[in-house]
Amino acid sequence: MTEHPAGAPVIGLDLGGTKIAAALVAADGSVLARHTLPTPATRGAEAVLDALTEAARAVRAPDAAAVGVAAAGVIDPASGTVTSATDTIRGWAGTALAAGLAGRTGLPVACDNDVRAAAATELSGLGDDGVLLYMAVGTGVGGAVAAGGRVLHGSAGVAGHLGHLPSPEADGLPCTCGATGHLEAIAAGPAITAHYERLSGEAADRLQTVAERAAHGDPHATAAVTLGARAAGRALGGLANALGPHRVVVAGGVPRIGALYQDALRAAFAAELMAPLRTLRPVPPRGGADAAVLGAAALTRTLPLHRPHTTGAPR
Repeated sequence: MTEHPAGAPVIGLDLGGTKIAAALVAADGSVLARHTLPTPATRGAEAVLDALTEAARAVRAPDAAAVGVAAAGVIDPASGTVTSATDTIRGWAGTALAAGLAGRTGLPVACDNDVRAAAATELSGLGDDGVLLYMAVGTGVGGAVAAGGRVLHGSAGVAGHLGHLPSPEADGLPCTCGATGHLEAIAAGPAITAHYERLSGEAADRLQTVAERAAHGDPHATAAVTLGARAAGRALGGLANALGPHRVVVAGGVPRIGALYQDALRAAFAAELMAPLRTLRPVPPRGGADAAVLGAAALTRTLPLHRPHTTGAPR
């Protein structure tokens, strides 16, 4: 791993299936500039790399030292590649993420899975034996597990992919990974929207439309939102029983649609818990909406930096 200059700001990029968030982050963790733009998820990996470059350029300062990318998919930080991905971003699996972005920006790049990066910002105060369970619900359902002061990557780098847990609520529904019956197929934002359309026979362009209809008393919208929330809460509760976490965090755009979702998730989570865990409750991320970009920026201090015009292992 090659370190960047101490005290220099770095660029944090959060790549999701719907949007790219960029931030220029100072050495003390304060955000100096922000920018967002849509993810060109249907246009292929090269278009996504170009969009990441555009986002980085929008917040870049002359003294920016490196880029950290928190990206959807299974990411290998050592090689800087996307080793596996769902079809949320077309052609994303196999992308040379670090090399592609380093070549475009001229800056060294570190990368990891988006939710793992965000989860790393939650480790302070947990102690040496602390266990963290982190779920992010947005275009997909991601997650992370931390123990002993570090976020786990696990075999093949798939630790924490909570969206691909079996879910009774999603029985028979196709998942973005190619299987059926996974949590993501009923709990992610597009999945809640699709379930509303199945229930109501009415079109909805996005999750926010469903949330607004639920707020106005639409029973089908209410049912779709609460079912997705309950499925996520049940999965989290079961995992809590297995892992005994000290802290459970629920992040992402879907929980921000309001109390209807949050209350249903928390009730389902609590109903699953074994007696010793019954005081445990899910909480929002400490970094708020900036959690992912702050986590991405932090990758430049903890993971290999891939420099422009190099291949193979970082220097």
